[in-house]
Amino acid sequence: MSRVTLSRYLIEQTRSHNTPADLRFLIEVVARACKEISHAVSKGALGGVLGSMGTENVQGEVQKKLDVISNEILLEANEWGGHLAGMASEEMDNAYQIPGKYPKGAYLLVFDPLDGSSNIDVNVSVGTIFSVLRCPDRNGAEGDLGEEAFLQPGTEQVAAGYAIYGPQTMLMLTLGDGVMGFTLDREMGSFVLTHDNIRVPESTAEFAINMSNQRHWEAPVQRYVSELLAGKEGPLGKNYNMRWIASMVADVHRILTRGGLFMYPRDAREPEKPGKLRLMYEANPMSMLIEQAGGAATNGSQRILDIQPTSLHQRVAVFLGSKEEVERVTAYHQN
Repeated sequence: MSRVTLSRYLIEQTRSHNTPADLRFLIEVVARACKEISHAVSKGALGGVLGSMGTENVQGEVQKKLDVISNEILLEANEWGGHLAGMASEEMDNAYQIPGKYPKGAYLLVFDPLDGSSNIDVNVSVGTIFSVLRCPDRNGAEGDLGEEAFLQPGTEQVAAGYAIYGPQTMLMLTLGDGVMGFTLDREMGSFVLTHDNIRVPESTAEFAINMSNQRHWEAPVQRYVSELLAGKEGPLGKNYNMRWIASMVADVHRILTRGGLFMYPRDAREPEKPGKLRLMYEANPMSMLIEQAGGAATNGSQRILDIQPTSLHQRVAVFLGSKEEVERVTAYHQN
């Protein structure tokens, strides 16, 4: 039996589900860029790519060398193909304009080039998160593409996914009809379908949260986590395990493969900010994947995919994973 590569899967989607050909080509380009990033990550100290750049990104975070390298790989791979009208990255202040010498397409690509990069130097799994949107009709307008073109709710995503660079390099992808997982066969040089129609169990006994921030959490999160920790003797009546990798890609990957709940709530340290994670680059694509796999994702009060973005680098609280637990912690906020 022949193995199904990512390219073959996308061709079949074009034939049977009317996936546009230019979207198929765009996903293939992103996948090739992820293979190149995977290679750079795997070389580590041998490639001289570990450590910090001594610069900060728009969020005020110290940039790792691989942050910058990964960002450049994605920009250079995608700018010339003719599938995109523009790009936006967590590592750049403003939207990236497709150079005038290249053709422009119908889509927008939004990405976090290397999520979890603070873990690079200690050899923990990191990854690339991406989201694809349609570019709004500009009615013949010339000039640079403004930020407003990207400010679409997550329900408008036409595709989303991530690559995780761990013991294996995997690509998790949704085109709006379920979630598929592909593993990189380094000998073939291709992503091969290994996880078909991934589903997140509705119930779970596993959660992920940074417990060191407990004193800063809002009351609904304090209540919920205390009930989880109370175990079988508590109001929820069962024992829970806690797992926290501090790399969103790695934590979400675990949830997609075996269930669980991921939480990054807002807290009292920066009350003016509604959360830590970025809506456009992290929360929206991960929420689309989780929902397409049968899970749920909210910011504590509403579905994440329904949030209307107000800026490229907007932050948001995140509760995502197995539906039963997401609904429980969301109800605590709403009540």
